[in-house]
Amino acid sequence: MQENRYVMTTAGVTMPSLIYGTAWKKERTAELVVEAVQAGFRGIDTACQPKHYHEAGVGDALTTLRKQGIKREELYVQTKFTPVAGQDAGTIPYDREAPLAEQVAQSFAASQKNLQSDYVDALLLHTPLFPFSHLLSVWRAMEKIQKSGGARQLGISNCDDLALLKRLYSEARVKPVLVQNRFYDASGYDTELRRWCGEQGIIYQSFWSLTANPHLLGSEAVFTLARKYRKSEAQIFYAFLNAIGIVPLDGTTSLEHMAEDLDIFTFELLPSEIRTIEKLL
Repeated sequence: MQENRYVMTTAGVTMPSLIYGTAWKKERTAELVVEAVQAGFRGIDTACQPKHYHEAGVGDALTTLRKQGIKREELYVQTKFTPVAGQDAGTIPYDREAPLAEQVAQSFAASQKNLQSDYVDALLLHTPLFPFSHLLSVWRAMEKIQKSGGARQLGISNCDDLALLKRLYSEARVKPVLVQNRFYDASGYDTELRRWCGEQGIIYQSFWSLTANPHLLGSEAVFTLARKYRKSEAQIFYAFLNAIGIVPLDGTTSLEHMAEDLDIFTFELLPSEIRTIEKLL
């Protein structure tokens, strides 16, 4: 595979430049993950949150893939600890009455069982907690998992507050190496946050990259480049995101789109073309 298919995190972990997202796949999760990996994806995103993810389905897919000769260590798998507020009351995968640190430990044990793996390549906090003392308590529990070898690196999702991220980074013993946020106009595309992350070497992962941006996909700039390179508008946009240092999550359920999206590594946009799209953000 070409080098631009991967980025190296500050924790020394090789992360694919395009990651398959498994949210809302439900009973099709195992089937789709197998298809995605067979198509060429090497990164998988999930969460211990039955409300939106079927994490055990990812584990079933990993078992199927092992039987096909694709070893666990050939894949990048990341999961998340989701606080009580982000769970459905009837399906919380840990004791909601337990102390926060124990909730994290129980959730990660559930992830290990679901994924049929002793470790994950990244463990993310699904969303910040308040007050900050609660966030830090959860982060300390995640650090314990990382130190024990359960997670190779740590990150945080749904964190668009730069001041909060800076405080977490300052007080963390194990620094977050990735931030995963919705990439859309309402947040100003996290311009300042992404700039700061770049200065710290933090990888920015985007989700809702296509769904939230029909105006960008339909722009004249993207349309013109799609014609020039004979690619789809989605391919141009994913290639653009990679070019500005973003690792997108791709949740397509189409085999055709899986192949197309992975084809973004066969061409490179010119610096001037990258700047033209960037001006639209």
